[in-house]
Amino acid sequence: MKIAVTAKDDVGLEAKVDSRFGRAFYFAIIDLDTEEVEFINNTAANAASGAGVKAAQLVTDEEVEALISGRVGPKAFRGLDKAGIKIYITKEATIKETLADYKDNNLKEIDGPTNQGHVGMK
Repeated sequence: MKIAVTAKDDVGLEAKVDSRFGRAFYFAIIDLDTEEVEFINNTAANAASGAGVKAAQLVTDEEVEALISGRVGPKAFRGLDKAGIKIYITKEATIKETLADYKDNNLKEIDGPTNQGHVGMK
């Protein structure tokens, strides 16, 4: 099973989780069976608008079953939900700590967006 975690940097399991989804710098794609981590650059992070939708497509293309982030807006939520990706919310931590919380069922699965949408970059 593969999951995605938003990340501020690409330094392995010690990377910090990025609280943002659409404007996260990276997505850590983790194979839970092997704990191998591949980082992909979030090319949507600097989009003038539609970052959440574009980021949702990037994550969907990685064929993950779950996403872990700090926040997810309404348009991104709809795209991820439509793709059947479960969304979990975490506090700021390392990816290693977040994976432990996920495996111990200590993360909350959400059934709606965590914040209102935004229009473009501020």
